[in-house]
Amino acid sequence: MSEARLFLLQRGSAAVLGLCVAVHLVTLVLAVQAGLSAEAILGRTRGQFGWLVFYGLFAAAAAVHAPIGLRAVLRETAGWKGQGADLALLAFGALLLAAGWRAAWAVFA
Repeated sequence: MSEARLFLLQRGSAAVLGLCVAVHLVTLVLAVQAGLSAEAILGRTRGQFGWLVFYGLFAAAAAVHAPIGLRAVLRETAGWKGQGADLALLAFGALLLAAGWRAAWAVFA
């Protein structure tokens, strides 16, 4: 994938992450201030398709954003380049995606 496309994916995923983090934090702060426990919060999210979509999107954005950023760091600090690095980071992104979607499903189911 071209560096320009990776740049755009990095910035686009950052925008999605920024919005998701803000919604997540505001929601949690309001819920805690209302005296809700973690159990009560999860009880309200069960079966709510909107939360599944929201946290699925959140996980997907993180799975795109983190490996691209890590790729840049590893290239600059460790000199790790090439197809091996890209494949390892692709696997890392897939692992993040799987873990994030599993967590999103746990909030929903």
